[in-house]
Amino acid sequence: MTSPSDVLIIGAGHNGLVCAYYLAARGLKVTVLEARSVVGGAAVTEEFAPGFRNSTASYTVGLLNPKVLRDMRLYEHGLEVVLRKIDNFLPTLGEDYLLAGRGGLTKREIARHSAADAENYDAYSAALSQVVGIVRQWLLRAPPNAGGGIGELLALLKLGRGVGRLGIEDQRHLVDFFTRSAADVLGRYFSHDLVQALFGFDAVVGHYASPYAPGSAYVLLHHVFGEAAGVEGAWGHAIGGMGAITEAMARACREKGVEIRLDTPVEAVIVEQHKAAGAIAGGKAWRAKAVAAGVNPKLLFGRLLPAGAVEPEIELRMAHWQSESATFRMNVALSELPRFTSLPEPGDQMTAGIIMAPSLGYMDRAWLTARTEDYAREPIVEMLIPSTLDDSLAPEGAHVASLFCQHFPYVIEDGWDARRDEVADHIIAHVDRFAPGFAASVVGRLALSPLDLERRFGLIGGDIFHGKMGLDQLFSNRPMLGHADYRMPLPGLYLCGSGAHPGGGVTGAPGHNAAAAILKDRRKLGL
Repeated sequence: MTSPSDVLIIGAGHNGLVCAYYLAARGLKVTVLEARSVVGGAAVTEEFAPGFRNSTASYTVGLLNPKVLRDMRLYEHGLEVVLRKIDNFLPTLGEDYLLAGRGGLTKREIARHSAADAENYDAYSAALSQVVGIVRQWLLRAPPNAGGGIGELLALLKLGRGVGRLGIEDQRHLVDFFTRSAADVLGRYFSHDLVQALFGFDAVVGHYASPYAPGSAYVLLHHVFGEAAGVEGAWGHAIGGMGAITEAMARACREKGVEIRLDTPVEAVIVEQHKAAGAIAGGKAWRAKAVAAGVNPKLLFGRLLPAGAVEPEIELRMAHWQSESATFRMNVALSELPRFTSLPEPGDQMTAGIIMAPSLGYMDRAWLTARTEDYAREPIVEMLIPSTLDDSLAPEGAHVASLFCQHFPYVIEDGWDARRDEVADHIIAHVDRFAPGFAASVVGRLALSPLDLERRFGLIGGDIFHGKMGLDQLFSNRPMLGHADYRMPLPGLYLCGSGAHPGGGVTGAPGHNAAAAILKDRRKLGL
């Protein structure tokens, strides 16, 4: 048996590290148990071919909460974030393309395609800004918790006051973004396919659905409430890859006395006298007065909690927690930069998120063929080439690219082990249609199917968000009504990962909020 801790954290992903930091900063003894040999969970940088390194799963900076960044002093702990020179580049199979970025670039590019769409861009941005303002107010606090008494009633009133301060039209926008499809919302402002695709892509990132599906507008919203390098709504790159973020977090944690144990997979949560009392890992008992889990709720309730630890209806509900983002993730080593037919010369567009999905109809067909033909025949692909901003990732003259690909279901005929390479070849051939010669420039690759994401990172169903971001699994429903306050239905057990509010992405918000809940319960926990 090891010496007891005040709080035991399951998983050294970014949220687990954030939670550990805030607890240790308040004087608690915190131990983090991590199954892998590196910290970071899905936010890691690893070599995937000789001389080529890249972020393995999560791949871009834009949602990390600025309070978390400041409190943990991540820049002082070695983190460096640079902005993309252009935010997005949407090529086509022909000569047309669309760019987006700061300094008025987005509006100028929209105007190049449609004067009417450019005129409506300001109205769309204003509506989005009002709604995002409300969402941001709730990122670092627990949502109103059903059945939680007077405190939760006050939280509900606070939410109501925030919404009530909006004008009636902005309240209508709020309802639209939370309930309608991305296509419905975008179609009100924009008519050009590329313009709709620019904004609609955010509605399908990690979301196994059509942009025409009700609720998909919220997923779009979820991807625009962040910032990078102090610039709201911008996207950037962490020098050294996403692992640089979690390595800086780990340094901040260790400075506060957090013990991080690697290669220590948790096998079960210890339950004694109807309370969480630690975990079994590596054949040892790790005891603590509270346990915070940074894992998918389905993994927590289905594999780590002993049978009977929670009520049968809770077990049944969490067994049906929806976890599937239909994401196939690849890293490729390149001998040269790709040359896109629509904009072949090297330029700042190579630093952008390169979105190969030129219309909402295209995205809809990708979802439909994934549902009917095993996987998307014309996939939605976002390519990032971080070596254009960071020469530490590849040998001189060569490059690395991240390919984030939708839609590739968790279950396919004959299974992923038999078809992984077939699908990887299919994706590379598809990119080659937009950038002829791309396939020939690939000199190494790492292909991760949804099954591989589950095996490697514990992302159940390959879900990058620890659970679908649908209306039934958001806000007070995340992970279930009555337990959206990070306190699980077992005393002493907390959820600090992306399966808790506000959901997925490298934000640090669930870890921050779970720590706040534990600190509020200090006396009750005997801490």
